[in-house]
Amino acid sequence: MPVPILLVTGFLGAGKTTVVNHLLAHAEGRRIAAVVNDFGAINIDAELIAGASDGVVSLANGCICCSLEGDLLRTLSSLLRRDPKPEYIVIETSGVADPADIVRNLMDPVILREAPLETVLCVMDVGTPPSALDDALQRSQLRVADIVALSKLDLADESAGDRMRAAIRAQCVPAVVVDAPYGEIPSALLFPAHVDRNPAPRTPSPKRPAEDRFETLSWTSDHPLSLPRLQQAIGKLAPKLARAKGLFETVEQPGRQMVFQFAAGRATLAPGDDAPAAGVPRSRIVFIAELGVLSKAELDSILEACVAD
Repeated sequence: MPVPILLVTGFLGAGKTTVVNHLLAHAEGRRIAAVVNDFGAINIDAELIAGASDGVVSLANGCICCSLEGDLLRTLSSLLRRDPKPEYIVIETSGVADPADIVRNLMDPVILREAPLETVLCVMDVGTPPSALDDALQRSQLRVADIVALSKLDLADESAGDRMRAAIRAQCVPAVVVDAPYGEIPSALLFPAHVDRNPAPRTPSPKRPAEDRFETLSWTSDHPLSLPRLQQAIGKLAPKLARAKGLFETVEQPGRQMVFQFAAGRATLAPGDDAPAAGVPRSRIVFIAELGVLSKAELDSILEACVAD
């Protein structure tokens, strides 16, 4: 029986992980395999989804989560050989990935027969300025989508949803647009009612020359951080950042990790799990910026000042 694939795309910080989290937490008896393709050396997304950062993690509700290591088709083949094999596969792309390239890979005849691409979901931060949709990458993410989910509605004004819907219509996007409060999307929109059928193959867009646009800078420390100093540091770095996320321990709350997220100019901080296992740095943060905008030396200088004396 074929295993349908849901491809989750969207720009940096759009809320893709929140959507995948919700799908896994509300699987309703479905065996879902989530493949996380994080952008950067530190796979923070996998830790947030599964509470672990290596290998395949089994979840209590029958779902599993694994990090994408190496070739996508090889990862999918490994999942399809599991016993029992998943009933659905969710692939979360990197925020800087062109989903048209991934769709093209998924049209491989062997994968198409065993794991057909059922739905492409694009998660869009409702607070995104409409002018940002003129960006070539964001246009590609929108135009390949079957469904566009508007996220972070709780952080925007009441008219933001209408503005974003109008901006999406202006791009002549044929996708269905739905609200996704706190990552919630009706499962009937994402998964087929009957899994014993194959959806029609897609015609991927022509392959475009690759363009290195973003770079990732990772910073780690074995020491706790001063929260006031870190807040000042993020204020300095914010104008240069496209995205940042991390886990760290603070002097103010020793023994507990904090989960840090920065996207679309907004920074959030929330309590995480207990201190990391032995051998894992106490502070791990990934920063994503336009190529050449932020140097490693500048980043290290700013963040080293956050280490507690």
